[in-house]
Amino acid sequence: MENPFVILVNENDIQTGIAGKMEAHRKALFHRAMSVFIVNRDGQWILQRRAFDKYHSNGLWTNTCCTHPFPGESSMEAAVRRLREEMGINCSLIELFSFTYREKLDNELTENEFDHVFHGVTDIIPVINTSEVGEWKAVSFDELHSGILKNPADYTYWFRKIYEKVNSHSDDIHRDPIAGSLRVL
Repeated sequence: MENPFVILVNENDIQTGIAGKMEAHRKALFHRAMSVFIVNRDGQWILQRRAFDKYHSNGLWTNTCCTHPFPGESSMEAAVRRLREEMGINCSLIELFSFTYREKLDNELTENEFDHVFHGVTDIIPVINTSEVGEWKAVSFDELHSGILKNPADYTYWFRKIYEKVNSHSDDIHRDPIAGSLRVL
């Protein structure tokens, strides 16, 4: 789908309409999104570098994957779909929290999103879709935090905004959604 539709929402995440993805970003329309954070059982965060030909934030490091749910698709369904499409990973996910943000991007686009944040634990090695992902890496939280402090412009805006909050959900993050066991980072 070349220009899929996104779900327009109000401040309570209630659907108010639909719009083309590019239209929503050009006009800064408030819409639903989701972000997925995967860690392996060693506690390493699985990051992706966005492909260099993406329509915005190209070549930047970010969370495992993100997308916009299609009309009629839940945020969880979109998270599972996009994790498989971008990273070749199938694993159980839990929703940690949601947040809103607005940020002017390159190419005269603006992110204005109600973003649902999901987390999963797996040791599956990513098989990346190179039209979406340039490369991937697994890093500890300390390595990640240090990298963002040293070179913040190497990371997407939304990722810099929430990575510490994701980490602060340690009770949820360290619980393996499949096995139900606690892990130590």
